[in-house]
Amino acid sequence: MGGHALLILLSVASLSLLPGAMPLQPSQAWSLFKLRQLLGDPPVLGTWRNYTDFCYGGDYKTASAFVECYEDSVTQLHIMGEPGARPLPTTFSIDAFFTTLSRLPDLKVLTLTNLGLWGPLPGGKISRLQKLEIVNVSSNYLYGELPRGLSQLGSLQTLVADHNMLGGKLPGWLKDMPLLAVLSLRNNTLQGTLPESLKDMPSLRSLVLASNNLSGNLPELSNLQVIDMANNALGPKFPRLGRKVASVVLAGNKFSDGLPADMLASCYLLERLDVSGNRFVGPFPAALLSLPSMEYLSIAGNRFTGRLSGNASCGENLRFVDLSSNLLTGSLPGCLLAAPGKTVLFSANCLSTGDDSQSQHPSPFCRNQALAVGIVPEQGRKKSGAKAGVVAVIVLVGALVVSAAVVFVVRKARLPKARPARRLVEHASSAYPSNLLADARYISQTVKLGALGIPAYRSFSLVELEAATDNFQVSSLMGQDAHGQMYRGRLSNGTPVTIRSLKVNKSQSFTRHIEMISKLRHRHLVSALGHCFQYNLDDSTVTHLYLVFEYVHNGNLRGRISQGTEGRKLSWGQRISTAIGVAKGIQFLHGGIIPGLFANNLKITNILMDQNQVPKIGSYNIPILSETMKSEGGAGSKYPPDRICRVPNGDKIDMYDFGVILLEVISGRPISSIYEVEMMKEQLQSALTAQGPSKRSNLVDPAVSKACSDDSMRTVMEICLRCLAKEPTQRPSVEDVLWNLQFAAQVQDDSRSSEESPLSPSQPHAQSAHD
Repeated sequence: MGGHALLILLSVASLSLLPGAMPLQPSQAWSLFKLRQLLGDPPVLGTWRNYTDFCYGGDYKTASAFVECYEDSVTQLHIMGEPGARPLPTTFSIDAFFTTLSRLPDLKVLTLTNLGLWGPLPGGKISRLQKLEIVNVSSNYLYGELPRGLSQLGSLQTLVADHNMLGGKLPGWLKDMPLLAVLSLRNNTLQGTLPESLKDMPSLRSLVLASNNLSGNLPELSNLQVIDMANNALGPKFPRLGRKVASVVLAGNKFSDGLPADMLASCYLLERLDVSGNRFVGPFPAALLSLPSMEYLSIAGNRFTGRLSGNASCGENLRFVDLSSNLLTGSLPGCLLAAPGKTVLFSANCLSTGDDSQSQHPSPFCRNQALAVGIVPEQGRKKSGAKAGVVAVIVLVGALVVSAAVVFVVRKARLPKARPARRLVEHASSAYPSNLLADARYISQTVKLGALGIPAYRSFSLVELEAATDNFQVSSLMGQDAHGQMYRGRLSNGTPVTIRSLKVNKSQSFTRHIEMISKLRHRHLVSALGHCFQYNLDDSTVTHLYLVFEYVHNGNLRGRISQGTEGRKLSWGQRISTAIGVAKGIQFLHGGIIPGLFANNLKITNILMDQNQVPKIGSYNIPILSETMKSEGGAGSKYPPDRICRVPNGDKIDMYDFGVILLEVISGRPISSIYEVEMMKEQLQSALTAQGPSKRSNLVDPAVSKACSDDSMRTVMEICLRCLAKEPTQRPSVEDVLWNLQFAAQVQDDSRSSEESPLSPSQPHAQSAHD
C-alpha cells in the first residue's frame, strides 16, 4: 500500500475522520442529552458522553441505542431498553419528552421500546415531527386513545405500538393518513367494532390488532396482505379478503359458519392461515393444503367436518399443519404422513391413521357431534324411538353422500377445466406504490429482509479480503467494468464471495449508501454480505470502497433454458417456479427497502442459479455505482444520483425487462434484440386468440411443450404480453405478476395430478410431484 493507504474497518456510520463529515447541530446534540435525562439516564444510554459524535462516531453505538444522521441532522433515533422495564417515576412528563423530540425536525425513524414511557400520546407534539415515516413505541405503558395529531403525519408509513394500554375504538380518521402501510397495535385494550373506513385505505397492507377487546364483523380487507386479529371477540362472518393476501391469523375469536372455500382457493400468495379456536362448522376445504405458497395452516379447535382422502395433494412449501380437535373422518393425506421436515398435528378427530401417538375418537363420535352442531337438517332429529333411529341412519347416510359429493366437487374444481373464466388480474392501474411495503421488520413475510443461509451483514478487514483473494491476485479477478474490479474469493470459514472494488470521490457521502446496501439481502438476490473502506493516511479521504456479496456459481438462467443441454433444461413447472422467484426478488427491490430500487436493467444472463436451483438477481441499480461512474467522468445513469431510486415508471421498466425474460422462458430461444421481442409479441397475440392449444404449444420450447397444461401456458403467455405493453401504465404490478404465475403453477400441478391418478377414490393415488 506504499505506506500511504490503510484499510480501516468502519461501521455503517463511522466516518469521523472524513473532512466532508459534518458535525451534528449543537441544538440537536443538546436534545439527545435532554432525552437521556428525561428517561432517567438509563443503562442503555451509558455510552453517550459529552464528547460523543452521534453522527459519525461509531464507538458509542450499541445494538440497543444508536443514532443515524444525514449531513448534520438526526434522521433516525433508536433506543431499546431491557424487556420488562418498569414505568418511569411519577416525575416523568411525556409532554416534555415529545416536546424535546420535536426539536429533531428531520427525524424519519423513531424506535422507543421497553423504556417505561407512560401517559397518553401527546398528539400536538407528535404532529410537529412532519417527516416521521416509521414509529415503534412498543412495550411501554402508554394509555388513552390514539391522538388525532397522528393524522397530520403525512409521511408516516409504519406505526407500531404493541404491548401498551392504548384504549378506545380504532379511529375512523386513520383513512386520512395517505401513506400508512403498516399498523400494529397488538396487546392493548382497544374495544368496539372496526371502522368501515379501513376499506378506504388503499395504502394499508399490514394490520395487526391481536389481543385486544375488539368485537363484531370485520370490514372488507381486500387491500391487506397481512392480517392478525387473534384473541379478540370478532365474528361471526369471515371477512372478505383480496387475492394478494399473504398471512391471515384469526385464532381465538367467535367466527362461525364455514370457511369461504372459493375465495380462499384463489389466494395463491397465502402463506399462513390460522383460524384455530373459533366456532367454525361445515366441510374443511382440503384444497387449502395444496395452495402453492401455503406454509402454515391451523384449523385446530373448531367443528370442521368432512372425509379426508389419502390421495389429496399438498403444496411444496407446506411446513406446519394442525387439524387437531375437529370432526374429520377418513384418512390423513399421504403427503402429510410421509413428510420429513413437516410438523403435522391431527389428534382428537376420527381419522384412520395407524399412528397411536395422536389419539382419535371412534367414528360415531364425529358423526354424532356433527348432528349436534346442526350439520344435517333439523327435521332429521325430530323423530323419537325406533323411527328416529331409522331417520338418523338415513340422514347420516345422506350426509355422507353429500360430503362425498362436496369432496368430489372441490377436487374437480381444482382441475383446469373448472378454473374461473378469467385468470388474469386486471387492475394494474390501481397498483399501490411498492415503497409503502418497506420496514420489513413489521411487514409480511412476502417482503421480509432475511434470507435463509445468508451470513449476517458486517464490516470486513483488509486481512480478511486479502486472504480471501490471495492478495487480489489476477487469478481472482472475475472482470472489470466502468465501476471497478470484481474479484472472486473465499472467506476463512469457507464461504465463497464476490468482492467489488470501487474507486470513490473524496466528496462522496457513504452513510446512506451503506445503510441501503446493508439491507439488500433476500433469497432471490445475490445478497450483500458486508463492506469496508480504504482511506488515505495523509488526508483521511476514502480512496476505495469494497462491497462483499455472496458468490453464486451454478450458471445463469439462460444456461438452463435456451442454452441448456438436454437433461439440464428446466421443466415447465421449474420454469414457472424460477419466474416466481425472480418476481419475488423484483418485489423486494421495489418495496423491501426505502427508497426502492427501480430500473434495474434486468437480463436473463443476470439471473444466477445457486446449487439448489434457486434464482437470484445478480445485478441491480445500486445508486453508489452511478455516483461512482459520474465521479470518474463516465456517463453513469441518465438520471441524477438523488433520483436514481425514483426513476419515472421505474417499476414498469422492470416489468418490461421481466417480460423479455419470460419470452425466453416460454420459447426456449435466446432473445437479443428489440426486433425479436416485437416479433415474439405478435406470435403470442396470435397464439392467444387461436382456437385450440396447438398454436400456443408450437410457441413453447419443444423440450417442455408436451408436459405443459394449456391453462398454465396461456396464463404465462398472457401476463408476459401485458408486461411487454408499449405504454408503461398498461403493464402489471409485480404483485399482479406474482398472483398470475402462482395460478399458472397451480393449474400445471393440478393437470399433472389429474393425469397421474384416476378420479375414482377406490384407486391408489400417487402423491403430486412438484417441479
